[in-house]
Amino acid sequence: MTMLDLDDLRQQIRSADYPRGTPEQVALWREDLDESRANLAIEGLDLDAEDEALFAMMLDEGLSPTAMVEVIHGLYRKPDGAC
Repeated sequence: MTMLDLDDLRQQIRSADYPRGTPEQVALWREDLDESRANLAIEGLDLDAEDEALFAMMLDEGLSPTAMVEVIHGLYRKPDGAC
């Protein structure tokens, strides 16, 4: 993936109509992400610094894991709308 403009993406997320998690939900999602990250490390598939920053930003914005998938899918979607 190319370098992301996280500030621009954060503004897009803030202006989108994603449901936001409560602080308690976000804390649980953060724990789940930490566990997933540890499992990836065991498999030798560590996240790079850009991926870490992306997930941290999305959690800071209160996005659910489902919404994160939508955002990431949108980053990979081709401009003509084809998948």
